[in-house]
Formats: sequence, C-alpha cells, structure tokens
Amino acid sequence: MTFAIKAVIFDWAGTMIDYGCRAPVVALQRVFEHAGVPIGEAEARADMGRAKRDHIRAILAAPRVAEAWQAATGAGSTPADIDRLHDAVEPLMRDATRDCAQLIPGAAALAATLREHGVRIASCTGYTRPMMTHILPLAAEQGYAPEVVICSGETAEGRPSPLMVWKALVELRVWPASACVKVDDAVVGIAEGKAAGAWTVGLAASGNGVGLGYDALLALPSEERAQRVAATAAVLHEAGADYVIDSVADLWPILGDIARRIEAGERPCS
Repeated sequence: MTFAIKAVIFDWAGTMIDYGCRAPVVALQRVFEHAGVPIGEAEARADMGRAKRDHIRAILAAPRVAEAWQAATGAGSTPADIDRLHDAVEPLMRDATRDCAQLIPGAAALAATLREHGVRIASCTGYTRPMMTHILPLAAEQGYAPEVVICSGETAEGRPSPLMVWKALVELRVWPASACVKVDDAVVGIAEGKAAGAWTVGLAASGNGVGLGYDALLALPSEERAQRVAATAAVLHEAGADYVIDSVADLWPILGDIARRIEAGERPCS
C-alpha cells in the first residue's frame, strides 16, 4: 500500500543535526562580542529558527541589546549594521557548523525508513547556502541527504512565512501540503509549517528550547531534565504543533498516526 504521507520537511540544527542547536549560538555570541556588544546565550536563542539576517535584526531590537548598542556606538543600530553583522557571522557559522554537524541519534535510521516507504525528504533552514557548506557533505557521510534543501535568502521571505516549505514541495513535485509533515524544534518553524498547511511536529528535547547537547542533557538529574523538556514541549504545543515529541528518534510512530488520520480524511489543525 502507498503510505499516506507524501513528504516530510525537516529543519536542520536541533532537528536532524546539532543536538541542542549550539552552532548558531556560538557564532552569534562571537560576532556580537567582536562588535563590542556581548550577548548572552538566552539572547542569542530568543529568535532561533529565523533567517540569520532577521535573527540579527531581532537581537538588535531587544531592549537590553539596543541599549547596549547605543552605549557602545553612540547611535541606534541601522540596516548597515545588520548587513555588517550578517556578513561577519557567515564565516563564523561555517566554522561552528563544521564542529556541530553530528546527526541527532536516530536521524539516519529515520531517513532510511522514510525512503523505504516512498516518503520524499526535503529540508529548509534559517542558514544561508554558504553556511551549509560543511553541513551537507558531513550529513551525507552519516546517512542523511535530503532530496531538496531550501536555504535562507532563496525565497522572498523567511520563516514564519510558508514560502520555504512551499518551494520545497514545488521542487519535490509533491502536493497537497496537507499530505506532508513539517518537523522543527523552533516555534517559528512550527508557524511556518502551519502557514503552509502541513502537519507539524515539534521537537522538545533535541533543539533550541532546552539548548543542551545530547550528553549534557543526559547528565542532568532526571527530574530537572524532565522539567526542562516539558517546559519546551508546552511552548511548542502553545505554538500550535499537532504533535510534540523529544527528538526525531521518536518520529516514526507519530508519522504512522498522521498517515492513518490522512487516510480517514483529516487535515492538520489550522
């Protein structure tokens, strides 16, 4: 029988690679420190998932950072400052992603299972194409190579608009979006999938919300670990995710449930 799900569109950092979504934090903190306005990890993570130019714009607009920028430079930030920071962060992101390109446990096995069932695989990301330089070959070596990769700047708007998801589906020649699934660890990625009309699955443990590498998360006392994952799960549920799980290692049974719901004529929550 043909599997009812036609395609799954994955995010990258915190979803299929880079448990804890660490690479963008490292790069953003470095570039703001070099600019004379250091930012904390929470400030770097607040708007994770957006195109990096939009992400930098949001950081600069945060009240604490805006005040610090004014104090350090004598003026408010400008579009030219955003351009300069974005240009500076790109090589730092390439270096950081090279060191954080390990697949999340279960990702390669999931991709193989999807291929066995004829499900198409695509991805979209807030990273630019140059930022993906090291990621794509390193992921392929580990067993994950999506058919389509849509990067920041390759559509007229980035997340939370649905344009990257729609572009991925167009390139796959797959429709309707209601027979497809968007998987993401960030609220803005869930919003993207919902706007596109796809089913959405949020990842609570592996991504930006908890923000810890695999070993660091396991090293936490079990009660603290559960509390941190539950808090992130609540945020993703509030964002409207159809399902929330810990990581892609838990995704296949959820896809089976979605397939049964599609066959029953259900559509994703709007």
